[in-house]
Amino acid sequence: MKVPFTAKEYRQLLELVHLGMWAVTAYQGEDTVAARRYYDLDQKLLGLATEAGCADFVEKHADGSLQPAPKLAEDDRVREIQNEFQNDVFWHELVARMADRDLAGEQVKRALDTPGVEPPPTKEERLKQIETRYWDEFEKNDLANVVLLRGGRG
Repeated sequence: MKVPFTAKEYRQLLELVHLGMWAVTAYQGEDTVAARRYYDLDQKLLGLATEAGCADFVEKHADGSLQPAPKLAEDDRVREIQNEFQNDVFWHELVARMADRDLAGEQVKRALDTPGVEPPPTKEERLKQIETRYWDEFEKNDLANVVLLRGGRG
């Protein structure tokens, strides 16, 4: 199969490949099952960069592996995508984990205060309510009202 790319399109493909490999290796490194799964394809696509007119976006390391050159890896657009992704992950994880914590506390309190009296909302409904409360708070105040209690639960 032959797929013709312009130099601009190939550069965008290299950006996608770099972002994908970054997502797979950013926190766990390159020696993971996921990283090994994509390594050969990554190397193949980087290896075609010269032929596609994008040689300056790839560099060869001493071990023979190909890596994105700083021109690609440190590109402002690429960095912005990475930063936005990390920011989004942070907020989604914070909201989800705090909501899970609060729901567990509510369920224990409800069981102690009103055993068998009123049917509580489903876990999914209540979790959504709690998450919405956190989203509203964080969108309005960012982290200004977050307090960390060491050794306690806030």
